[in-house]
Amino acid sequence: MRTFVVDTDTGSDDAVAVAMALRHPDVRVAAITVVAGNVPLDQAVQNALYTREVAGGDAPVYRGREGAAEHTAQDVHGLDGMGDIGLPLSGRAPDDGDAVERLVEIVRAAPGEVELVTLGPLTNVGEAFERAPDVPGLLERLVMMGGTSDAVGNVAPVAEFNIWADPEAARVVFRSGAPIEMVGWDISRKYAVFTPEQSEWLAGLGPVGEFSVAIQAKLIEFTSTVTHLAGYDLPDPIAMAVALDPSVATEVRRYHVDVEVTGELTRGQTVVDVLGVAGGEPNVDVVVEASRERFERVLAETLGG
Repeated sequence: MRTFVVDTDTGSDDAVAVAMALRHPDVRVAAITVVAGNVPLDQAVQNALYTREVAGGDAPVYRGREGAAEHTAQDVHGLDGMGDIGLPLSGRAPDDGDAVERLVEIVRAAPGEVELVTLGPLTNVGEAFERAPDVPGLLERLVMMGGTSDAVGNVAPVAEFNIWADPEAARVVFRSGAPIEMVGWDISRKYAVFTPEQSEWLAGLGPVGEFSVAIQAKLIEFTSTVTHLAGYDLPDPIAMAVALDPSVATEVRRYHVDVEVTGELTRGQTVVDVLGVAGGEPNVDVVVEASRERFERVLAETLGG
């Protein structure tokens, strides 16, 4: 049985990814740690707790940090982060404990065994790594939905939201020595877009599939008017698919990657040194191609029934 910790700013695509992890038969989710990002922290916690119920999971949900985000992504995912479709997203209590402290404790208790999957801004993870510099080296993997390897951004011209929201924390993580696998927004644009016909397939997987499609109601508006995709895309689920089944990533290249924190035009950019011109040691396995067929297989295996 594999051990995951999932760090999330639970918006509509995060919820699908969280459900995938909770429903995978070979994965034990030791903790869901919540950070502000897509929505304010309290709403993100409620969304994680509701998703846990829908998925039938029992992983503890811990409240983390408010974060350094200048803006939420409520224009993308809805005011409640879950498509504004009227879900009862209030009144639940997170488990006792602090997300950052629990992350450190879980990793230290099982060195070389924990796979950390990050779906939001890296505020919780960056603080954990600063508090406990041994933790990055104790991880089995760190699969990150964040950044972009082709310098096409979704919140700024060259920046992806999760990195842009707290670039200082992201820089800490990228420089930490953790075994990072970066699944950028470029992978979502290319391999995780769902047209109306493909949405019917996803909803047809069963109740959790139906939930996964319904909560994309606001995202559909954003992708049609801002990112100009043929449907809505699911960045966090394809990152989670790579975490659950590494063969989903069909081409991975190892590069030196850092984060721009002060650039007037480039704040939040993941700077991928493709040619090695800066001389930095390669530190990140960057996913550059993925299999749509294998991604859909993981969706069917985890969301079906």
